[in-house]
Amino acid sequence: MEEPLPKKKPWINVIRILVLILVIVLSVVLIIYREEIQALKAFGYPGIFLFSILANATVLIPVPGVLFTSAMGAVFHPFWVAVAAGAGAGIGELSGYLAGFSGQVVVEKKPRYEKMVGWMRKYGDLTILVLAIIPNPLFDMAGIIAGVMKMPVWKFLLFCIIGKIIKMMAFAYLGSSILGVLQ
Repeated sequence: MEEPLPKKKPWINVIRILVLILVIVLSVVLIIYREEIQALKAFGYPGIFLFSILANATVLIPVPGVLFTSAMGAVFHPFWVAVAAGAGAGIGELSGYLAGFSGQVVVEKKPRYEKMVGWMRKYGDLTILVLAIIPNPLFDMAGIIAGVMKMPVWKFLLFCIIGKIIKMMAFAYLGSSILGVLQ
């Protein structure tokens, strides 16, 4: 016998719509002011952290955060650049998670989407970790699905930040090694 579905509270839909609008507005603002955001590099590691939050807060519209990380890896210590950039990137990815949590996301349910939903159901944490490590456009979809599936936000952040730090480590050390070759 099937259990009845719980009744939805009407205010939840309002919150979901507001979260989705916030994510869209944030993405547009980041694209419009991307050059001003570049000035954050003058603030060292905190600037790297803030830039990474902003670069990863866009949903489905890439901002080249890994290029910034590579450049900063050539200027600052690559390990700390990776930690600052990875932590910032993980926090920035909350925009996709929140868009999914809002329940108002427009995602075409194509085979790729269905496959990722299957991965998330079977290997939720590991899927977030692996996709956060690999530079790919699918991570936004994974964040959205994690939000839709109501993965605990602490768990999403933990695996996302670990994966992003690992990815940023590769790019920061790449930037550092390029500078070493050029000197």
